Parts: sequence; C-alpha cells; structure tokens
Amino acid sequence: MDYRVESSETLRNKCAACYRQFNKIEHLVEHMRTSYHSAHEPTCGICKKHCRSFESLREHLIGPLPKQECRNIFSTRGCKFCLAILDSPYALRVHQDRCQLSGVNAGLLGRFANLGIRDNTENGSTRGTQVVALACKMVGGGSDGSLDLCAKVCLIDEYENIIFQSYVKPLLPVTNYRYETTGIRPEYLRDAMPLRQVQKKIQDFLCNGEPMWKIRPRGGKARILVGHGLDHDLDSLQVEYPQVMIRDTAKYPPLMKTSKLSNSLKYLTQAYLGYDIQTGIQDPYEDCVATMKLYMRMRSQVHKTEAYPLASDPQNRNNFASWRQNELERMSPEQMLEASRSDYYCWCLDSRDM
Repeated sequence: MDYRVESSETLRNKCAACYRQFNKIEHLVEHMRTSYHSAHEPTCGICKKHCRSFESLREHLIGPLPKQECRNIFSTRGCKFCLAILDSPYALRVHQDRCQLSGVNAGLLGRFANLGIRDNTENGSTRGTQVVALACKMVGGGSDGSLDLCAKVCLIDEYENIIFQSYVKPLLPVTNYRYETTGIRPEYLRDAMPLRQVQKKIQDFLCNGEPMWKIRPRGGKARILVGHGLDHDLDSLQVEYPQVMIRDTAKYPPLMKTSKLSNSLKYLTQAYLGYDIQTGIQDPYEDCVATMKLYMRMRSQVHKTEAYPLASDPQNRNNFASWRQNELERMSPEQMLEASRSDYYCWCLDSRDM
C-alpha cells in the first residue's frame, strides 16, 4: 500500500516537459525554475519529450540508448535531417527529398565569386534586405603564423545573392597564407581593399543608416546578421554590432552539443542540411550559404505563439519567484510548463517580425 502511494506521488512530480521524476514537489518546482522548458525546445514528435538541443533529441531517437518505441517509429517515418515524424514512409521520402539540401550551387557561385571584388552594398536591389550572412577566411600573422588575420570576406542576403565580397589587406604582415585551406596567394592581397574600408562598408550596410546606440531588435532599420563564430569574424574585421541583432549558429542552444559546446559548421551542415562543405579550399561564400540555410531552417519552425516568450521579459520574471513557492507547489506539472519560458531567443520569432 505504501509503495502505491509513493509511486503515485512520484508520478505526480513528473516534469511535463523532459519527464524527469522527483520525490518531492518542491524539487520539481526547483527543476522548472532552472530548466527554462518552453514550447521552443526541440520536441520528440512521438512521445513529446522536450530536449535542450537537436543533438539531445537525436540521441533520444537514434543514440546509443534511445527510447525503443520512439526509435522504432523514427526508423520508418523519421527525417534524419530535421528529425520530424511523418505520417507514412512515402510521406517521409517526399519530405526528405525536400529537406536534404544541395551545396552544388553554392560551390559554383563561390568559384565565380573568386574573380574579384563584388560590391552591391549601395545597390538599390539590396535596400530591402533584412537578413544577411557573413563569413571570413583567415590567413596567419605573427612570428609563428598563428594570429588570425581576415584576408577575405563575404556578405550575402537570404536568397544567397552576394552583397559584398572582397579580399582584405590586413593591417599586419601575413606570415602564413594557409593556402591549402584558403586558396589565397600573396598577389591576391597586394592590391586588396584595406581593412578599414571593408570595416566601414560592412558596418554601414548592417546598420542601414541607424545609429549604433539606437539599434533595437524590432521595428528598426538595422539588419539581422547570421554567421558561425561571429565574435571571431567581427573581431577580425574590427566591426561592432549589437548582440540582439546577431544569429550565431555556433551559439544557438538548439544547435549546440549536449555538453553545451559548439558544433562545427561542417558538422551542422552535414547533419541538418544533408551536404558537405569545407572539403578542400574553403570559400567564405560557401560558409555564408550554409549558415543562412541553417538560420532559415530554424526560423521556419512553427512553435506556439506566446505574447511574452522569454524568461527575461518583465511579464515573466516572477513566474517562478521564491515568494510564489506555495502557489507553485499546488500547480500541476502541466500548469508549471505553461508558465515556463525559454532562456534564449528562438529564431522562429524573427519570422513574426517580417
């Protein structure tokens, strides 16, 4: 009899998102306070379990110790790229043909882009651009060639059209051109655009006429910047840009490892887009296309609409406040999940502002 009571109580203290069970209701409340479960987390299409990242969801479905029922269904009706569950094996084949993208066009256009400077930053056709992707290729500076210096930069729009591309003349002498991966030779940089000029062009295009201090996440003219490891790229270009306008695939929680470390762009492209990049000489255009496709895929996800979707929104700051402990302990797990909010900005919210 005692066992049944304890089992029932434990079941009542089961998280409605990740299904963890707790002996005491106060432990469940603390879990919800720190886990930031929300409708924006990657979710298993079969058992509806919430996962912190797509990597965690992948392990749940096809990892070393998957949930067997979910694995069986996923093996016949699950997309290995977006991890969605389809209605039938036929629907899966149709879906996966669309879901697996190709990098062929990126490679071809990238080769054409190698021909020289391409500058459409002041072209009227780019004025309506709201999202751009940036990538750089680095050569080595310093006595041992380990200091990263930007030698080539590319900026594209959401339709993968080149807005700006140029070789960049670094401020410091180049001691290692890293030709095997960059394909850059000394003569390419001899008459290249100076770093200061590149910096100004990119900064002006991103801000789009809006003062830096005035840039805000919604309703402004500044453009969303997409990339992978953008802190490094922007630092090498000596460009400053507000974090609220940056979408970095290296830092986006759903695209990170279960250990909360960043995945490489090469891995993300292969795992979630279905094609390979960076197989030989690397082109920044190819990296731009990959990050833009990843961003568009994440942005296109359909999640529950919430008036205030972030835990940091003023309206949500007291959702799990300690002074509400007694009230929270009287809530069901489902009610707690309803009150919980995400601790990161989900990119699906960008689609609602466009």
